[in-house]
Amino acid sequence: MPKPYSYDFRQKVLEAMPVRAWPAAIELNGLKKSEASEYFNISRNTINLWFRRREETGDIGVKKNKKSGPLGKITDWGKFEDFVRIYGDKTQVEMAELWEGEISDRTISLSSEKARIYQKKKLMGMVKETKKNDLILSKN
Repeated sequence: MPKPYSYDFRQKVLEAMPVRAWPAAIELNGLKKSEASEYFNISRNTINLWFRRREETGDIGVKKNKKSGPLGKITDWGKFEDFVRIYGDKTQVEMAELWEGEISDRTISLSSEKARIYQKKKLMGMVKETKKNDLILSKN
């Protein structure tokens, strides 16, 4: 996403343009809106948007972006850390089932990363079988 124009630049463009003249042809030291857009190397539509924003809100500042993504389902991080200490040996799917309320295993994973809680993988029931050739070679 491109970086927005600075507040100072916006003021510089709009200060010399009287609000009472908008939406008629706006003059900036004898320049029309289209000439001003060429002088400042911005689009005419951008100037229009800044004027409209100043009319609606009284300010030409940058709009605040909404936080994207879903809201976090885990709000009590102390409770979540205790939960992970108790049930940390289980899989994320099992942990999601044990958590009170509906939550997905992906949320468990993302929340663990956010809280910087990492679970070490454990090998369960994996016994290496020795082959007959290994027994023969070890006897010699």
